Amino acid sequence: MQKSVRYNEGHALYLSVVARKEGSKRGYLSKKTTENSRWTEKYFALYQNVLFYFENDQSARPSGIYLLEGCTCERAPAPKVSAISKEPVEKQQHYFLVIFGHEGQKPLELRSEDESDCNEWVECIQQASYSDIMIEREILMQKYIHLVQILETEKIAANQLRTQLEDQDTEIERLKAEIVLLNKAKERMLPFQSNQEEEDPDIKKIKKVQSFMRGWLCRRKWKIIVQDYICSPHAESMRKRNQIVFNMVESETEYVHQLSILVNCFLRPLRMAASSKKPPISHDDVSSIFLNSETIMFLHEIFHQGLKARIANWPTLVLADLFDILLPMLNIYQEFVRNHQYSLQVLANCKQNRDFDKLLKQYESNAGCEGRMLETFLTYPMFQIPRYIITLHELLAHTPHEHVERKSLEFAKSKLEELSKMMHDEVSDTENIRKNLAIERMIVEGCDILLDTSQTFVRQGSLIQLPSSSERGMLSKVRLGSLSLRKEGERQCFLFTKHFLICTRTSGGKLHLLKQGGTLSLIECTLIEELDASDEDYNAAGQGFSHLEFKIVVEPPDGQSFSVVLLAPSRQEKAAWTSDISQCIDNIRCNGLMTSVFEENSKVSVPHMIKSDARLHKDDVDICFSKTLNSCKVPQIRYASVERLLERLTDLRFLSIDFLNTFLHTYRIFTTATVVIDKLADIYKKPFTSIPVRSLELFFATNQGSWGSDPLNNKSPRLCRKFSSPPPISIPSRTSSPVHCRKLSLSSPVGVKVGALDLSTTPPLSAANSPTSSHTVLESVSLDKFIPESPSSTEPGDLSPCRSPSTPRHLRYRQSGVTAGESSRCTMSPASAFAIATAAAGHSSSQGFSNSEKTCDKEFIIRRAATNRVLNVLRHWVSKHSQDFDLNSELKTGVISLLEEVLRDPDLLPQERKAATNILSAISQDEPDDTQLRIEDILQMAESPKVECFESLSAMEMAEQITLLDHIVFRSIPYEEFLGQGWMKVDKTERTPYIMKTSQHFNDMSNLVASQIMAHSDVGSRAGSIEKWLAVADICRCLNNYNGVLEITSALNRSAIYRLKKTWAKVCKQTKALMDRLQKIVSSEGRFKNLRETLKNCNPPCVPYLGMYLTDLAFIEEGTPNFTEDGLVNFSKMRMISHIIREIRQFQQAPYRIEHQSKVTQFLLDKTVVMDEDTLYELSLKIEPRVPPG
Repeated sequence: MQKSVRYNEGHALYLSVVARKEGSKRGYLSKKTTENSRWTEKYFALYQNVLFYFENDQSARPSGIYLLEGCTCERAPAPKVSAISKEPVEKQQHYFLVIFGHEGQKPLELRSEDESDCNEWVECIQQASYSDIMIEREILMQKYIHLVQILETEKIAANQLRTQLEDQDTEIERLKAEIVLLNKAKERMLPFQSNQEEEDPDIKKIKKVQSFMRGWLCRRKWKIIVQDYICSPHAESMRKRNQIVFNMVESETEYVHQLSILVNCFLRPLRMAASSKKPPISHDDVSSIFLNSETIMFLHEIFHQGLKARIANWPTLVLADLFDILLPMLNIYQEFVRNHQYSLQVLANCKQNRDFDKLLKQYESNAGCEGRMLETFLTYPMFQIPRYIITLHELLAHTPHEHVERKSLEFAKSKLEELSKMMHDEVSDTENIRKNLAIERMIVEGCDILLDTSQTFVRQGSLIQLPSSSERGMLSKVRLGSLSLRKEGERQCFLFTKHFLICTRTSGGKLHLLKQGGTLSLIECTLIEELDASDEDYNAAGQGFSHLEFKIVVEPPDGQSFSVVLLAPSRQEKAAWTSDISQCIDNIRCNGLMTSVFEENSKVSVPHMIKSDARLHKDDVDICFSKTLNSCKVPQIRYASVERLLERLTDLRFLSIDFLNTFLHTYRIFTTATVVIDKLADIYKKPFTSIPVRSLELFFATNQGSWGSDPLNNKSPRLCRKFSSPPPISIPSRTSSPVHCRKLSLSSPVGVKVGALDLSTTPPLSAANSPTSSHTVLESVSLDKFIPESPSSTEPGDLSPCRSPSTPRHLRYRQSGVTAGESSRCTMSPASAFAIATAAAGHSSSQGFSNSEKTCDKEFIIRRAATNRVLNVLRHWVSKHSQDFDLNSELKTGVISLLEEVLRDPDLLPQERKAATNILSAISQDEPDDTQLRIEDILQMAESPKVECFESLSAMEMAEQITLLDHIVFRSIPYEEFLGQGWMKVDKTERTPYIMKTSQHFNDMSNLVASQIMAHSDVGSRAGSIEKWLAVADICRCLNNYNGVLEITSALNRSAIYRLKKTWAKVCKQTKALMDRLQKIVSSEGRFKNLRETLKNCNPPCVPYLGMYLTDLAFIEEGTPNFTEDGLVNFSKMRMISHIIREIRQFQQAPYRIEHQSKVTQFLLDKTVVMDEDTLYELSLKIEPRVPPG
């Protein structure tokens, strides 16, 4: 391998001799050495582009050679005196540098004693570098390329001109032929023209008038045509189309701005931080958090520039080609969405590092972020594809079918819909993760369970934790009031699908988990809604606390059991909390039961058999599923017929809280309450004919019986082996007190897995026995990992099927009639019976039971499961949606009659009987909650005379009473008024009376503020009034009453007040700054983005601005239809509507603890001082007249 560069030394020596004799520049110069930085005098000779230097002018061989081509030479400043080695100071030196164009070569430092000699050297070296020649070469090259382009253009133009000439020659020949024909026709017309020239002058005038009239009529006709087109639907559609395009450009501008903040304020600074000596975050974590973010920003910057270019060509708006360019590149969103949940998890893990958390807070405090967190910016791209789909849907709605862009836009919309199938329902999951992470950040100690993506948020609120029985003693109501006032027992509670968190709140707003019982696993909990007199925690429940308390018994497998007693602020709050907790416990235990039966080692939250059964979530002609999974890890319904939705509501396999809430919130859109209650009644009365076969296949997967399901043995040999019949054993039974059972829960708890199902039988009875006598009685089942309990002695006939987690370990089957003390009907808990029946159905061995006994057992299990499901739905309906029954007496009567029929069932289990009784008592209770004011009370207050004036009332009193009145009006709105955009219809007063009352109350309060300010004739008084109202608005903000904030700020922004420059000049700067901050919070910019962020971080009680939610609902209603073209219900739309209604109801259900003051409410509701808009403006002109111009 060659290690060095070879050159012709002889030729180099020859060139050095020529340079020394004929060089363009020769002389002595001082050269700075690289070894010791000393200056040595050398003899230099320049020849063409080669610089030689010698020891002296007599040297035959050069000491060195420099190639100067491509270098630069320039004068250099003289170094400091200290840097010059021992030379006299008075001797002036002139320095210059030769800088070479390639890396690795140090510059050559030279100096000369004469300035003119230095300048000549610089000029000669500069010429020898051929820089001017290279520049000229580049210029000539560019000119050459330009000329080549011109030549090509001219060739194309010449070809075009040649083609045009040929076409024109053909046209000339055609015109010549026409001229010949015209001349011949003219010769034939000459006799007639001679006669026309002799026409009468009057006839000429008439013809002239006729010509004028024809022109006028023609112009008038075209004017009418233009006016008709301007007023036509087509022109209106084009105007709306243009407006949609303008809005799309604005939203794209905002989106690009958000992406630039994400990249410039977070991504790039974090990359730099990762490259530091002590990085707070690694490059891998940065890449995981910001996957494809920078690429997405560059993509949308290009798309945004294209949109702005199209707007510049208005009114010609062609967009299809932009989407054609954009579509192939949008696949990067798939990776972003796929990585989104993982990126949030990585971010949460990185925040545990204090240095990173501090650095991230510093980035988030940037003014450009506007108080938004990094998680917020990472979520914005999740909504972009659905936004494009909605925009294209609106564009197509206003694009005629013959439009040139119609097909291209339809193609773009179809491609975007295909891309969004995977992303369509990710938004709700991401919102849930954001909610969990926000709660996790509020907890000082942190909470790892909230990092689980399957953990779904259900509800939150304030409850009072009562002391245990040993600490509480006889706690009086007065003592309870003191606890509430001092917040000693107040707890901030969060309910998730798997856990229940109990926290205390500090003055700074941070949360602390309780040391004991702060995190409760619902699988270990038992809910007791009504405390019995024999309970040790019972303390005069009906007298002291008005039955507002409920109890959660926690029995951990590796610790001592304990209980938590919580007190709700109202009956409605208690019903909502207990219903949600009970539903979560039911789902977890049903999932655990089915998991333990079908999959011994399964770790999933829903049974493996349900997840692996493709028929459960397979698209059909009457149902369509999305590709993403809900909190139960099964696909969400996207479209479905009404029959399939009712079938899913009563499906015996599982019940999703999300589906149940969505269905009960929105069923009025696609069906009626009568249809729903009739379906529930059919399921209860005729479960074998009403329940479809596919719902029963999970229970009995054999070819025996009358349901005709396929043999499961052919599909899952593993399942058949598991259900093989074990050897019979006989173990005495034990029972426990029924006090531990959950009062309104319909499923008994189960362990995490089943070790064995031990079944034993006695010899069969005679064939003469009746079918009812063949019912079996559950006496012993061996279940592993059940929480132990001290046995209590009971009579043999007192076996209670109403079981808690303390259900005895050993029960066994035996036929009725063996013991005289046992009942003739089957008495078992639904969960235990389900486990036994499913296990028995898994094997085809005849050992243990006859076919008649198995059939009887199946019938009993199906009836119990059907009753369980019906009562579950009714309990949730009555406790969470009681307004349905208050407004629909027919529905209430139907539910009461169904519950009464259930209670008459002789085979009803005690646990089911208790649940049905509680539901019946809840729906039959007509007395309202007297502790809360109603909207009727407000109207009566307004009729009372006013006794107080504005100056005598404090800002705190007015803010509290405004908040109280706003919340009373807000919570009175029934949620069915939010369906169908009734507030935008002609008969809106009849369809949505409470929304109209809320709007009227908002306008009345705003008019009161404006009228009170304008009532002052003095400038100082008006300024003081403005400052006081802004103080009231700031206190409303502290009370989370953002509706009140908007009432006051909108009044101050009215033209009658805003134009009072002298009055505003008297207002202090702090108050003006406060108004700017309040307006920024409630601003409608970006669809109330600041108010939405504030509401996400605030805790109830709260009064949001109702108009924001009405805008969202109108956007959903107009953007997506209720039914597809095939007549299926758009359940994805129902889910979005339900999400908004749940958020509204969350704020409605959390009451304020503010004492009513009648003197303040009388002032606030007094309409005698209120002036209308015209009167206010006239008074404003009198106070400060207009200044004449100039």
